[in-house]
Amino acid sequence: MGETLRHNPLNEVTGTVERVVGGDGSRAVHKVLRAPAPAAAGAVDADGPGPWAASADPRHWNYWRREVEVYRNEGLRDDLRRCGLDLAACTVEERADGAVLRMEDVEGTPGTAFTLDDHVALAAAVGRWQAGGPLRAPWASSGFLRAYSLSRPVPWHLLDDDAAWAHPLVADLWPPGLRAGWARLVAHRSLLLDVMERLPRTRCHLDLWVANAIRRPGGPFVLLDWAFTGDGAVGEDLGNYLPDAVFDLFWPAERLPELEERCFAAHLDGLVDGGWAADARDVRLGVVAASVKYAWLLPLLLARAPDAEHRTYHRVVGPEHLYRERGLALARLVSWCDEALALV
Repeated sequence: MGETLRHNPLNEVTGTVERVVGGDGSRAVHKVLRAPAPAAAGAVDADGPGPWAASADPRHWNYWRREVEVYRNEGLRDDLRRCGLDLAACTVEERADGAVLRMEDVEGTPGTAFTLDDHVALAAAVGRWQAGGPLRAPWASSGFLRAYSLSRPVPWHLLDDDAAWAHPLVADLWPPGLRAGWARLVAHRSLLLDVMERLPRTRCHLDLWVANAIRRPGGPFVLLDWAFTGDGAVGEDLGNYLPDAVFDLFWPAERLPELEERCFAAHLDGLVDGGWAADARDVRLGVVAASVKYAWLLPLLLARAPDAEHRTYHRVVGPEHLYRERGLALARLVSWCDEALALV
């Protein structure tokens, strides 16, 4: 048995993720992927598939073999390296019920400890990679944003629950106007999803955030967890990367505008450097309209406010700090929504 690493235990695709140390002191990361179990003949699941159900459909956002295909794709690896990005070295062991990825235990600076300059350099590198346009592979996901965001179980009724909004973590720590602003975002979910689907298409990681990035000592960025990768809107990955850094307390909320400004400019430059005939308006719209992905988060935070213990990224945190930081980030997403509506 190795050291269990952080992962989403709710995702049916992921069995375990472990750091394994060999007898010679060498280290590797083993990730077990599980194929969806075939349904029994005539069986009916009254509850339907869960939100993290594994899929055998190569275009589904949670296709179980996608990372196998990614790590075996030398063309993708070469494209990433030309842009200042990288994949971990990996071998694949096929099994009857899934597969095991035996990956390099990447050394370097984890994204959770990135400086502003690191974040900016990553945003530029991702822009250069995405200038290559759509990822034309039979295993690339399609329709991720709509399918993922609409699959979340959400206590929507709490948006109109005065008692939920009166909880001290909410009433005392969240910015004024957030309730009305979030109602506006939710009311425009369908429009914003339509906007994202009409924007120019490109290759996207689709789970780009600080915990999935490591900067090697020599400079290239290794991106981890390619389970969702496929078709996305220009700007979509950056629209996920920026707020997620705050939501999990790896970047201070009061510095989110600074992070956003610097990373957006670098991302746009990266696209241009990579040969994209970049329309800055499209890129900006892709970033800010991506706020729709988080429509479910505020109701969930309302539901969890009374909890005795609060966690983020698998660690216990102070509730006041968590709700203050997330409240500021949610307010920033309201401003993104309003900017997106103005742009369209």
